[in-house]
Formats: sequence, C-alpha cells, structure tokens
Amino acid sequence: MNFKIILEKGDDGYFTAHCQSLKSCWTQGKTKDQALSNIKEAIELFLEC
Repeated sequence: MNFKIILEKGDDGYFTAHCQSLKSCWTQGKTKDQALSNIKEAIELFLEC
C-alpha cells in the first residue's frame, strides 16, 4: 500500500510527518530521514489495530 505523507519543518527545527488518510497518524524527527522512518513505523502500527 502507498500513502501520501506530508513532511514539514517546524519552527523548532524538527520535522513533522503525517498521513492525511489515516487520522491521528503523526510523528516527528530531528531529520527528514528520521521523520520518514518514524511515520513508516507509525503507519504499520496504525494498521495493526
């Protein structure tokens, strides 16, 4: 499955990532790569339920 991910840089320097099609599926990371890795894990956990 493919999901559209929105990645934004916050004022604090951290990156936030969320998936619009999965409500409440948000995460953050210090780098883009970390935020993307975290959102992949968040999606997997979200879909387990």
